[in-house]
Amino acid sequence: MAYSVADYMGMGSRPDPETHVNVLFRVEAPDFRRAAGELAAESSVGTWTEVAMMSERILKKLAAKVYWMDKGKKLVRVSYPIDMFEDGNMPQILSDIAGNIYGMKVLDRLRLIDIDFPKAVTKTFPGPQIGLEGIRKIIGTGKSRRPHCGTIVKPKIGLGPKEHAKVAYQAWSGGLDLVKDDENLSSQRFNPFEDRIVATLELKDRAESETGEKKIYAPNITARSDIMLERADFVKEHGGNCIMVDVVTAGFAGLQHVRAQNYGMALHAHRAMYAAFARDETHGFSMLALAKCLRLAGVDQLHIGAIVGKMEGSAEDVLQTHRAIQGDMHGLKPVMSACSGGMSPMEVPALLKIIGNDIIIQAGGGVHGHPDGTVAGAKALRQSIEAALGGKTLQQYAKTHPELARAIEKWGYRMKKNSPL
Repeated sequence: MAYSVADYMGMGSRPDPETHVNVLFRVEAPDFRRAAGELAAESSVGTWTEVAMMSERILKKLAAKVYWMDKGKKLVRVSYPIDMFEDGNMPQILSDIAGNIYGMKVLDRLRLIDIDFPKAVTKTFPGPQIGLEGIRKIIGTGKSRRPHCGTIVKPKIGLGPKEHAKVAYQAWSGGLDLVKDDENLSSQRFNPFEDRIVATLELKDRAESETGEKKIYAPNITARSDIMLERADFVKEHGGNCIMVDVVTAGFAGLQHVRAQNYGMALHAHRAMYAAFARDETHGFSMLALAKCLRLAGVDQLHIGAIVGKMEGSAEDVLQTHRAIQGDMHGLKPVMSACSGGMSPMEVPALLKIIGNDIIIQAGGGVHGHPDGTVAGAKALRQSIEAALGGKTLQQYAKTHPELARAIEKWGYRMKKNSPL
């Protein structure tokens, strides 16, 4: 018996959301209907020609089906039976729904926009170990519900371990909650990982003692999987409470391997390189879909964009991602959104008005670029949050807070540009 593209079309059917993974694609192709069918075939049991071992049993049990299309909007919904997927294996899932299909000649462009995972699939993944409320517990903001504030040590690379630790200490002393490594700092000759961890955690303890506030340090452990585990062990042995992974470049296999160790430390996810396949809105893989996969895999904090900063990403897209990682997902803990990229105190009121308080506001240059240095920059960022939460404008609050006033002198021109939507 011959099988055709029509066998992968289930228009008008309603796939059971408990037994299927449902995916929304945007498709550009000369023959839209044919492309949709071939997409479903190639990402499940089909191929380009008849094969001897194909059967009605296999087709009925495992074939993906196109169940909705909108040619005008170029949108296609495809359902995948959960029996296609291995429990807890994100690389395998993505090899199905976002694998060979991107190379098919029948498609001009393809964008994976969204994924809905049923409970049966979700429960095979660990999800966040610490989660949003666990991070609030570390810092002690469970009652106040204020946003967290943090920074990235700048310059990105070049500082030695003691210089790096000094910058982190200054940021914590000024009132910031979190300091993290940047995405391209790992264990270079000028800043060996172990030396950096010892020096920075020592000054974290000092800052906590002096300020009376708990602090988080997120060192970048990204490397080969075995080295990531060695580095995570080292951080834990020295009293660390957080580790960071460049989740796209490390890959889901590496990320899941780290998460499986149940370190009891927050797992901070940096999305370096994601824009390589996500920025073009007509092709690639959306941040929304990536974020859902990362939540399943077990990250506790995730960079989602900032709307008002330097990174691309519309308010709608960033808000969708924020809600996806903090809303209900079959019992998984919510993830804390990290908003970063070109942030300064000037953007804080607009950001909080748009997205709310369950975020960490991370400013690199917006802290260290303060005219009076890192301590003053940290104070100004914290003051901008206090102003917003207290219902005051930055200008009003700056009258009694000189660090914020100096920040306005330098970056005040950004305030109108980044006004609330």
